[in-house]
Amino acid sequence: MINEKLSKIWYGGDYNPEQWDAATWAEDDRMFKLAGIDVATVNVFSWALIQPDETTYDFEALDATLDRLYKNGVYACLATSTGAHPAWMAKRYPDVLRVDKQGRKRKFGGRHNSCPNSPTYRKYSARLAAKLAERYKDHPGLLIWHVSNEYSGYCYCDNCAAAFRVWLRERYRSLDAVNRAWNTRFWGHTFYDWDEIVPPSELSEERGDNRSTFQGISLDYRRFQSDSLLECYKLEYDELKKATPDVPVTTNLMGFYPELDYFKWAKHMDVVSWDNYPAMDTPVSFTAMAHDLMRGLKSGQPFMLMEQTPSQQNWQPYNALKRPGIMRLWSYQAVAHGADTVMFFQLRRSIGACEKYHGAVIEHVGHEHTRVFRECAALGRELAHLGDAMLDARTPSKAAIVYDWENRWAVELSSGPSILLKYVDEVHKYYDALFRMNVQTDMISVEESLERYDLVIAPVMYMVKPGFAAKIEAFVKRGGTFVTTFFSGIVNENDLVTLGGYPGELRQVLGIWAEEIDALLPGQTNKIVMNGSVGPLSGEYEGSMLCDLIHLEGAEAVATYGEDFYAGMPAVTVNKFGAGEAWYVATSPDRAFLQGLLKHLCDKAGIAPALRDAPEGLEAAVREKDGKRFLFLLNHNKQAAAASLEGVWRDALSGETRQGEVDVPAHGVLILSKEA
Repeated sequence: MINEKLSKIWYGGDYNPEQWDAATWAEDDRMFKLAGIDVATVNVFSWALIQPDETTYDFEALDATLDRLYKNGVYACLATSTGAHPAWMAKRYPDVLRVDKQGRKRKFGGRHNSCPNSPTYRKYSARLAAKLAERYKDHPGLLIWHVSNEYSGYCYCDNCAAAFRVWLRERYRSLDAVNRAWNTRFWGHTFYDWDEIVPPSELSEERGDNRSTFQGISLDYRRFQSDSLLECYKLEYDELKKATPDVPVTTNLMGFYPELDYFKWAKHMDVVSWDNYPAMDTPVSFTAMAHDLMRGLKSGQPFMLMEQTPSQQNWQPYNALKRPGIMRLWSYQAVAHGADTVMFFQLRRSIGACEKYHGAVIEHVGHEHTRVFRECAALGRELAHLGDAMLDARTPSKAAIVYDWENRWAVELSSGPSILLKYVDEVHKYYDALFRMNVQTDMISVEESLERYDLVIAPVMYMVKPGFAAKIEAFVKRGGTFVTTFFSGIVNENDLVTLGGYPGELRQVLGIWAEEIDALLPGQTNKIVMNGSVGPLSGEYEGSMLCDLIHLEGAEAVATYGEDFYAGMPAVTVNKFGAGEAWYVATSPDRAFLQGLLKHLCDKAGIAPALRDAPEGLEAAVREKDGKRFLFLLNHNKQAAAASLEGVWRDALSGETRQGEVDVPAHGVLILSKEA
């Protein structure tokens, strides 16, 4: 449980009373009660109001807000306000201003605009966190601390350059080690003094398309910037914990956001929280995968849904309304995948600036007689009815997909073999195949223990970090099934090629040698020809983008290529290794092939879906707690869908008994429970 003060699924969102007057606050109090709101995220962007200069702090308005909310039954997710520095700070201390990748010094404006290595920013942000913690440590309404907001963005200023050199000294100890790790004899880049090293911006090593002439330098700079922002978070975290050791601390993450290594961040978060903003055409499996990634950051611990919109967003090219039922459906999808909160941005719409058309529980009209408010209030009543029944419930998964931010950086910084290769897209293809079968899947780091899994998939595992290959070998030897793909096992953690043949350290467990990699043009395909049948697979399928030309070294060819000069060479292989199997998919296959392959592997491993024979678009997910199983049926279709239940279940919302065939309305949700 995140905080025992509120033992139900938290319901609320971002609230900005500083933008409104007392009469509006009174209406907010009334409407929050109608909607069932019990948590408000406050003080997110109030630094300039709280601290008008270096020495003055004014907490009077925040005092009144916290007192008023608590009096009306609303707890505080209290932010530290450090997501945007005040204008006076930028004017008097220009070291807080970032320098962009093109070498341009920013002016004051926007948000997430502070240099993470600015002494001024670090000093004042930590000081503000300390003052907030000391002032509100005993406030009964304090539920959780929210540090800054949506950390993001890199800086390339002189402070960052100097800090980068310090970071490199700590990581490598010597310039000789740096030169070896970066292969600096290429293009005459050998460094003889630490001060010769500069950030890899568009003035030096990088181009605007996220490509780099020296991947090792760019890779380390991404690690460094992620670590720098993490250090800023940790400075505030430490100050908060000094005064409030028992109050949880979080910061809101952003799913597959590319710039920060969230697995590393999660080690310093008491609970993971994140902001979910899919577009109307985002595949529902991608949103599910993002939820599972957030759950996986802390080895399956439930997470917070910190933000979603009740209706529409404001920053996408086409900001469609959420159709009736969609807000409820997507809220429960988050809960089904491990969320113990349902929270919005925002509770009341702003009247000015860039988020005035972002959806809110309370719309500009200002009353409760809107479709959006009615839907939010109905959901609030349901969450109150559910109470603490599923708080801290866990997800029982026997399948896992390995995801790694540093691997993503390395893949996308690569100078080849194809600009079509997008790491997240390839990961999603495998996740989507399992999702369509309602096989629950954990998203895990390369550091995660594999003991509880029967099937582990590592798509495009281009970078093999120390110890990972040995972990995979041990997993397969004891009976596990491992699947990886083309462009795997190529480099080490420094993006240096592992010599001796691809897939490098994975060569022994896979039983193959990949000699060459062919890049196909957009729209070009090759045939995957099955050698007989494997489960539901038989005949021919299509592969695209990349084709590894591989030789067998103990593995068996399950399928071969059907075209080009490498027709007849293995396209899909399996290697018996100890008591288990290691599979290699040497191209990017079509959906039908992946569905068939993963069904075969799940059936063989005894991995059962959350719901068998579900119609397309009906998602099933399970959470378990104290010997009780909760089954979520989420209908993403525009028409009703039927499901066949095994055993007798109780409807968690209506209390009715359900068995046999049940209908789930269009965009509807059923939450069922029974003893596990």
